[in-house]
Amino acid sequence: MAASLTRVEKARRTRQRMLDAAARLFAEKGWTGTTVEDIARTAEVGVQTVYFTFGSKRALLKELVDTTVAGDSDPVATLERPWARKVLDEPDPAAQLALQAAGARRILERAAPILEVVRGAATADPEIAELWQVNHEQRHAVQLHFAEALLAKAGGALRHDYDSATAADITMTALGPETYGLLVTRRGWTPARWEQWAADALVRQLLS
Repeated sequence: MAASLTRVEKARRTRQRMLDAAARLFAEKGWTGTTVEDIARTAEVGVQTVYFTFGSKRALLKELVDTTVAGDSDPVATLERPWARKVLDEPDPAAQLALQAAGARRILERAAPILEVVRGAATADPEIAELWQVNHEQRHAVQLHFAEALLAKAGGALRHDYDSATAADITMTALGPETYGLLVTRRGWTPARWEQWAADALVRQLLS
């Protein structure tokens, strides 16, 4: 049994090494500039190991997005994760929005570079365009759930009589990787400053 566990752990570490190598190379060289051979060489494995483990470069990218956004490889839905449960359980609307901004910051600090790779590659690769669309829909579904909870906590009335769908659109814009990338990556804001701005902007936009 001990030998079996050792093999499992070795395989897990090798898989993670390949994911880490891919993340670094995609961020440095882009999607088209990174080959499977580059990933294998950086991870110090054979090219066939990469293909055997992931199947393709696109499948590797998909797993990289999933694990980077989640922060781990556990099969737990976003809304079931502790930080999301805390958002939903928070009774104060303004405090909920602050928790949403804090949660988005933690995700984007690790995932923004990979999401930017996906967004950029989606313009030329239909399969990656589908991956980007799925990511967009997943983010919207989470924000809509949060918005419905926010609306209930605010007594059924948000600023300008916004409904939950509009509130979800606004939170997706403020907390999305595009806005984070613009302010943090391109304009040099710190993640802490972005989080504070996002929380304040959402309160001003959504709460009366």
